[in-house]
Amino acid sequence: MARLAGKTALITGGASGIGEATVRLFVAEGAAVVLADLQDDRGQRLAAEVGSRAAYVHADVSREADVQAAVAEAVRRFGRLDCLFNNAGSPGVAGSIEEIAVAGFDETVGVLLRGVFLGMKHAAPVMKAQGSGSIISTASVAGLQAGMSSHVYSAAKAAVIHLTRSVALELGESGVRVNCICPGGIATPIFGQAFGLSREKSEDIVPLMKGVLTQMQPIQRSGLPEDIAQAALWLASDDASFVNGHALVVDGGLIGGRRWSEARQRRAMLRTALGLDSQ
Repeated sequence: MARLAGKTALITGGASGIGEATVRLFVAEGAAVVLADLQDDRGQRLAAEVGSRAAYVHADVSREADVQAAVAEAVRRFGRLDCLFNNAGSPGVAGSIEEIAVAGFDETVGVLLRGVFLGMKHAAPVMKAQGSGSIISTASVAGLQAGMSSHVYSAAKAAVIHLTRSVALELGESGVRVNCICPGGIATPIFGQAFGLSREKSEDIVPLMKGVLTQMQPIQRSGLPEDIAQAALWLASDDASFVNGHALVVDGGLIGGRRWSEARQRRAMLRTALGLDSQ
């Protein structure tokens, strides 16, 4: 069933990772898609591959003119905008708090938070005029629980979650839903980039990351870009028509607490330390 038939979506960061998986799924589900990215060659190839209902635009989401132009292109090409997926991201600046350069802070927040704000700002008037629409943003479990990622990345994702809730209260009155997704450990090139690898080498280690991420959460497999794409599909579709201001966690149970097997092992160690097993 084509769950997005007749709908138009703009997906930022759409040339790779979660964005690419979402572009492919949305087109398969009947949507017309404009994918925005900085990876021009890859974005153009993907748009050509998935067919005439997809188009690529170059966009730096930290630049207002680029985001405004991407929204305008979606409307110009397909006549409307039913879904905006604010998905573009980067690992951002890392290090201890005293090591973080202000320029790195500004650049990280520019992509991860200002990019989301700009998407909401320019999609809002189009969707309000239609009386409908779905704005989705990629947040993170790092925005819900400390210690999951670097300081600035975590703070920016927490801000995305709260911005989502705040804007949902405004735009909901116009029939526009605003939600976000909080992925856990998803095997994408962003992990390699966080370790300072080039984009190409980051792609190469994705298969290795799938193995590393297997044991992180109760569901013992790596998260995949397709898992997040499916969540975005639901939020974009009419099936989620009463869901607004929600942060949808897709993490295999990662932040739910200690894994049961680990908790049992700790209890056994405690019993031994207390001498309870000899009684």
